[in-house]
Amino acid sequence: MSGIGPVEPADRIEAHTDDDPDSPLDAPPPDVIGVDSPRLTNRWHALTPRTRTTALAAAAAALAAAVWLLAAPPPTTPPKGPSTPWPSTTTAFYYKGVASQPATASTRDFHFDVSVRNGPPVTVSAITAAPVGIRTLVKPPTAFTVRAGTTHRVTVGITVTQCSGLPLNVNLPFLDVTLRNTHAIQHYSFIFGGRYARDLSDLLHTACDSTRTPPSPHVQPEVRVLTMWTRRVPAKPAESDLPPISPSTRS
Repeated sequence: MSGIGPVEPADRIEAHTDDDPDSPLDAPPPDVIGVDSPRLTNRWHALTPRTRTTALAAAAAALAAAVWLLAAPPPTTPPKGPSTPWPSTTTAFYYKGVASQPATASTRDFHFDVSVRNGPPVTVSAITAAPVGIRTLVKPPTAFTVRAGTTHRVTVGITVTQCSGLPLNVNLPFLDVTLRNTHAIQHYSFIFGGRYARDLSDLLHTACDSTRTPPSPHVQPEVRVLTMWTRRVPAKPAESDLPPISPSTRS
């Protein structure tokens, strides 16, 4: 109800007098503030049988879908295949010795075996010796490819071109190589010791010992010793220290 003022009856009310006791008492209807909405059961019963059947089928389908989603296992990601390794992790260089007949006094041929343990084939595109003053010649010429499980023999010819500033005794010589597979291209250094260090040092001594100027003999520097001596000289006596002179002596 809205508005201001007393509630008025919707229908006409007949007055009741004492002259007509048999007339029915017409009481005003109660005030109506609001009307309750129909309950859910009332609405359900108000639907037609066909509508109720359709609603029940839709609810059953939704419930079945929810149960299936809860019972289904979570999706599993497919396992990843093995990643391709870096070429330097699968490639190895093995020193096999020096040629018995050197070409010249400044050139030697060093033999190496190159192998690949696993993974895709590895291509060796460059091999060089590090020190300045050395020229490298690879036989057969690079590049060559080595497959997993196989070994490739390569000969590295090293020629000494300049002895000035070249160390004759090397402890850990290394080869700079360029490796490539389907994963990456790497510039890598293989470090050697033992036989390769001794054979390379022998080549350097053979090629450079005759060109080195022998050191000059050591000259003993002249040493002069300065001898200092002193002589004690008595000091001049003071006048106060002299004996007194008598008057007779003065005359």
